Amino acid sequence: MSGRVTRRRAVLGAFGLAVLGGATRFRTMAAARGLASDTRAGLAFGTTVSLTAAGPDRGELEAALSDGLSAMHAVEREASLFRSDGALPRLNREGRLDGPPPHLAALLAFALDLAAETGGAFDPTVQPLWPLWSRAAKVGERPDPGALTACLARIGWRRVRLTPEAIILDKGTEVTLNALVQGYAADVVMAALRARGIADAFIDTGEFGAAGTHPDGSPWRLGIADPRRKGEIAEVIAPFTGFAATSGDYNMAFSPDFSDHHIYNPATGYSPTGVSSVTVTAPSGLVADGLSTACMVLGRERGGALVAGRQGCAVRFTEKA
Repeated sequence: MSGRVTRRRAVLGAFGLAVLGGATRFRTMAAARGLASDTRAGLAFGTTVSLTAAGPDRGELEAALSDGLSAMHAVEREASLFRSDGALPRLNREGRLDGPPPHLAALLAFALDLAAETGGAFDPTVQPLWPLWSRAAKVGERPDPGALTACLARIGWRRVRLTPEAIILDKGTEVTLNALVQGYAADVVMAALRARGIADAFIDTGEFGAAGTHPDGSPWRLGIADPRRKGEIAEVIAPFTGFAATSGDYNMAFSPDFSDHHIYNPATGYSPTGVSSVTVTAPSGLVADGLSTACMVLGRERGGALVAGRQGCAVRFTEKA
């Protein structure tokens, strides 16, 4: 599981757009098909985000993009650690949240179900490990074993109680949904676009979603970054529709050999060492995001079996180099 770090990683975006020359060319090609098109960009979840879409009506397109960004920011307010004034940081500070907002409740329910399904390999209560490792890494060390043991005593998904009325944490427990929130946001944004009749879209919330086609009528393509060669593409998913999420050891590494990083095995407090990155494609961004992190902890064999049990999902593992 990952701590409080942006999950911008692995995927290099609407790969076809870069090849085709960017937004101006996009609009030209969309116009040739009788479509209006536009891209909106901003900041959310501690990273840059963007929505690109095309549709037959300019007014509905602009309204759809506005709705999409609003929906994304609503998710951020409720379930992101990057908003200190949000519902999730308040839950961690106070240990209880009455009347939990819907996005937070939905994400936490999914997180607890996935924790149960994976035997705790996925665990939303690993948040205390993040500051422990971050402080140690700043002085070039690993956490003190005693401090790590004490931290592990605060971790465990059964320490969270979720009801329609409240979320209650055992004393010392803190929750992170960073391993889910950007994929879930992609789902919410895509739903907002579809509600306005948008059929062709590419969404980048830090995780990715695509529907319909590129403005020239060709399929969307998604470039997956090489985990060891910065800025280089290791593989291209083509055609790309649905959702994709990647977890990797390189986004926030605490050691030069990538053995220590921001994804933790909840049972040990150390990083999993089996693979360097995992990309999952799925019909849902939430599912893709959660499974990619779970697979980092479970490894190729057990993670592959987990994904194989989900309809419409596929996984790509990159071994440690």
